Amino acid sequence: MSSWLSAGLRRRRPAPRHAIGVAILGSLAVAAPAAQASQTVTARSAVAQPCQSEILTSAAARDLVRTRARARGLVSARLRSQGDWDVAIFGAKGRPVAGSASFAGNELAEGFVRKGERLTVQACRFRGSAATAKLSISFTKIAKSKQERWQVVDVSTRKRSDKQRLQTLGLDLTEHGDANSIEVILHGRADARKLRRAGFSYTVRIRDLAKRTRRNELRDRRHARATATSGLPSGRDSYRHLADYDLEMKELAMRYPSLVRPVTLNHKSVLGRDVNGIEISTGAQNTADGKPVFLIMGVHHAREWPSSEHTLEFAYDLLRNYGTDSRATQLVEETRTIVVPVVNPDGFNISREAPTLGDFSLFDYEMKRKNCAISATTPQKYTTRTCENNNAGRLRGTDPNRNYGGLWGGSGASLTWFDDTFRGDAPFSEPEVRNIRELISSRQVTNLITNHTYSNLVLRPPGVASFGFPLEEPEYKALGASLAAHNDYSNIPGFGLYDTTGATEDWSFWSTGGWAFTFEIGPDEFHPTYATGVEAEYLGLEPAAGAGQGGNREAYYTMLQATADSAMHSLIEGYAPAGSTLRISKTFQTATSPVWQDDFGVTVGDEMLFPDTLTSEFKSAGGTFSWDVNPSTRPVVAGRHGRDPTGPPQAAISLTNPAGIPAENVGDPLKGPHEEIPFTVQGPAEGLDNGWMTVHIEWSNPNTDWDLYVINANGEIVTQSAAFGDATEDATLFEPPSGDYKAIVVNYDQVQEPPDDWFNGNVTFRSPDLQLETGTKEAWTLTCRDSNGRLQASRQVVVDRGESAQVGNACVSPK
Repeated sequence: MSSWLSAGLRRRRPAPRHAIGVAILGSLAVAAPAAQASQTVTARSAVAQPCQSEILTSAAARDLVRTRARARGLVSARLRSQGDWDVAIFGAKGRPVAGSASFAGNELAEGFVRKGERLTVQACRFRGSAATAKLSISFTKIAKSKQERWQVVDVSTRKRSDKQRLQTLGLDLTEHGDANSIEVILHGRADARKLRRAGFSYTVRIRDLAKRTRRNELRDRRHARATATSGLPSGRDSYRHLADYDLEMKELAMRYPSLVRPVTLNHKSVLGRDVNGIEISTGAQNTADGKPVFLIMGVHHAREWPSSEHTLEFAYDLLRNYGTDSRATQLVEETRTIVVPVVNPDGFNISREAPTLGDFSLFDYEMKRKNCAISATTPQKYTTRTCENNNAGRLRGTDPNRNYGGLWGGSGASLTWFDDTFRGDAPFSEPEVRNIRELISSRQVTNLITNHTYSNLVLRPPGVASFGFPLEEPEYKALGASLAAHNDYSNIPGFGLYDTTGATEDWSFWSTGGWAFTFEIGPDEFHPTYATGVEAEYLGLEPAAGAGQGGNREAYYTMLQATADSAMHSLIEGYAPAGSTLRISKTFQTATSPVWQDDFGVTVGDEMLFPDTLTSEFKSAGGTFSWDVNPSTRPVVAGRHGRDPTGPPQAAISLTNPAGIPAENVGDPLKGPHEEIPFTVQGPAEGLDNGWMTVHIEWSNPNTDWDLYVINANGEIVTQSAAFGDATEDATLFEPPSGDYKAIVVNYDQVQEPPDDWFNGNVTFRSPDLQLETGTKEAWTLTCRDSNGRLQASRQVVVDRGESAQVGNACVSPK
C-alpha cells in the first residue's frame, strides 16, 4: 500500500479517457508526406538474389533510383508488378534502411532516415517474366519529441479486482505477471503519477528502458561479429527484418519444392502488405490430402520480435532434419505445419526499422504494439495520414490479440482507441485477424501455438475465469504440461495472468475444437539479446528456464507429435472413388462476451452474435481413406467443466479473532507478525462435498488494510486476498482438499487510534458447479462431388475426439 493512502488520503477518480488521450497527444507534430510521382523501373533479366542486403552486381536484374532525404523522418518505397519483384532502400555508405521481399509484386519498404541523407532505392526482378514495375517514393518529416525516461515496473496486484482495476487506467501492460503483480511500462512521469493517484504501489525493474535497449543492441552486434553461425537451425545470429522473413520463406520454397508451399493469406494488411507464410509437408502442394494441421504463428504484437524468430526457426528445423532425423521425417510425412511468422507486418516493420532514439516517446516506434487501423471512434485530428506519420504516433491502431470474436468485448480489453489493448470496433474488424480466422476455418487445424513475449508462460483457454473450463480441461492441462516440460514455463489458464478477451485461442478452441496455446517467450524484455531471447530459449540453453530440457524447440516438436496423434482429434474413414472431392462443413452463430460499454465494466451490454463457417476438403486418390479432422461438436456446445455433488457442502465455520492486534507487517506474511486461526475442512469421509471454500474477514475503516492468507497442513499458501481500499477480504479456493488449514491474518496498515480490529471471520462452503451443457452433439455435413463437380452424396457425421466415424462409400448417400 502506498504511504499517502495509509495516511488516510482519498484516492482520486481516474481522469476521463478522452481527456487522458488529449493530454498525451496534444503536443505532437508530424509533417504531411511529400510524394514523388509513380515511375516505371525496368530489369531485363531475373536473378533470385536478396535485394535488401546490397546493391546487386547484375545491373540487368535491377533498376536504381537516387534521391535525398528532405528531413528526419520516414521514407517509403511502394512497388507493384505482375511478377515477383522486390525493393530495398539504402542510405549513406550503403546503410540498409528498409526492404520488402513479398511472394509476388506487391511491395512496401519503409524505414527511418536522417535529414539530407543520400538514398538509393533498388528495384529487383527476383523471378518471373515481368520486365517492368511501378515505383513510388514518399517522405514524411517527423519532429523529435520531448525526451522522457521509460521504466519497467512491477505493480502490486494481489487480488483479481486489483488486476482488473489496473487494466482500466490506459497504461502499457506487458504480458508479464504473477499472482501478486503485473508488469507495466511507464511512458514517463505522467504514467507514474497515474499509478500513484490510483493507489497502486510498484517496484522498478528497469530504470531506463532506452539505456537497456541500447545495451542489448550493442551486445547483439558483438555477438554477431563473434559468431560465424549460431546453433539455431538457420544459423542466424541477429534479429530479422520483415523483408528477411519473406525472402527466407521464398528461398525455402525454392530449395524444398516438394516439401514447402508458399501461402499468402486472403487479406492485405491495413497498409496494403501481403501477409505470408509457408506450409510444410510431403506433397506440400496438395492441401486436400487429409493430414492434420499444426499452425504456428508469431508477431500479433508488433514489438514482440522473438515470437517471429522462434516461429520461423521451427520451419528450418523441420526442413533441415527431414530425411536425416527419423522423428522430423515421420512428422513431416504425417502432418502439415503452417508457419506464419509475422501476423501483423505493418506494426512489426515500424517497430523493427525504428531507430533507437533514446526518448521512447510516442514517435519512438520501436515499442509499437498494435496494427495500423484507424478506429471509427478516433477523433478527427488523429485520423489523417498513415500509420507512421499521424499525430497519435504509436498509439493509433487495434490490438490484434483482442480482436478475435471469441469472448470479444469483455474484461481485459480496452474500448478506448489509444489504449495498447484496444479491442477494435467489432469482432474480426482487422484484416490481419480475419486472415487467421479464415485460415483456421478452411483447414483442419487440430493444434495451434501463437507465440508472444514475454513471461515464461504456456496459456490455454479460457481468458476469463467466469466463462468456465471446457469439459476437456484435464486433457488440455495435461497437453500444456507436456509442452511446459521442455521450456519450464508455467502451465496456466489464460486468466491466470490477467483477464483477456478477444484472444486467438478463445475463438479457435471453443469454435473448432483444435487445441490452442499462447507461448509467452522469455522471462523479461520485448527485445532481449538475440543470444538469450532467441538462441537460448529456442534451443534450451542457459540462461533459459528450459535449459537442458529442450527449450521451445522440443515443445514445438511435442505439439507436432500431438498433432499426429489421432487420439487427440478425430477421424473420418471410408471409401471414395478417384477424383472425387469430399467436403465437411458447418455454419453456426458464435457469441461474444457481454459487451462492455465502458472501460470500467460499469455498463455491460448483451452478447453479440456473428456467423462462423468451418469447411475443408479432401481429394480422393481412389480407395479407402482416413481423414484427420476436429471433433464434430464444438467445445462451447459440449459444455463446461463441472460435476454432480456427492453430498451437501460443509456447514460454515466461525473464526475467532485472537486477543490483541499484531504489529503492522508489510513483509513476509508468514514470517512477520500475524495471527493464526486453525480450522478443518471435511470431505467424503464425513459425507460432505465442497466444491468451493471462501474465508472471510471484515473491519470498519476502508483506509485500514488487513490481508488474509490460507495455508494447508504443509505450510503452503493455497489462496489469499490482499486488496486495499475496502473493508473486507475474501480468499477463495476451488475444490479444497479435506484436512487442516490455518487462516493467516496480517495487519498490513492501520490509520486510526485505537486500531481498527477485524471481526466476523468465517469459512463458508458451497457445492461444486454443475456441468454446463449448452447443446446436444453436433454433426459435420459431409458431401461428395465427382471429378466433374456433380454432387453424389450428402450425410451428417458425428464424431467425438479420439474416435473414428466409419462412413463406408462416402459418395453414396446412406439409406
